[in-house]
Amino acid sequence: MNIKSEEEWAERAAAFLKHKLKDTEVTYGELAKRLRKHGLKETEASITNKLARGTFPATFFLACIAALELEGVALEEI
Repeated sequence: MNIKSEEEWAERAAAFLKHKLKDTEVTYGELAKRLRKHGLKETEASITNKLARGTFPATFFLACIAALELEGVALEEI
């Protein structure tokens, strides 16, 4: 893994979440509902904006992993 910029990290994190959402067939609306169970108050629109922009806090990223019930995520996957 040879990531050289903050922007590249952001792009990879957003791409990872989009890929996992597609794999698990979870919509942005469903993700918003699941995130509420993990203490985040997100809407479908706010999730759309975060993933389109490619920037979001680590708390959002980690909560998404928990909400999607992903286990054993390796850095190489991101």
